[in-house]
Amino acid sequence: MAFDILYTGKAKETLNVVYTFIVEKFSLAIANKFINQTELKIKLISENPFIYKSSVLDESIRIALINKHTSLFYQIKGNKIYLLFFWDNRQDPFFTTD
Repeated sequence: MAFDILYTGKAKETLNVVYTFIVEKFSLAIANKFINQTELKIKLISENPFIYKSSVLDESIRIALINKHTSLFYQIKGNKIYLLFFWDNRQDPFFTTD
């Protein structure tokens, strides 16, 4: 049984930032390829939510590698998966605040 996927506001915002960055720096085709990769990873997470490792800071948060530049942070609550935010792996997540 697949889990329900819910995007937080921060997830929508950060996905849009990453997508826009890719369009501006590379091309629309590469940005769309990124979206396809992301959709495949989200489907995989929906079907097997514990496939990716837990965060060192919070075991209830898991981190999925979309590609070498971008990760997806998500949380499992009951039969729902909350996509928390997308992260540029070149940044240090330990020093961010909301």
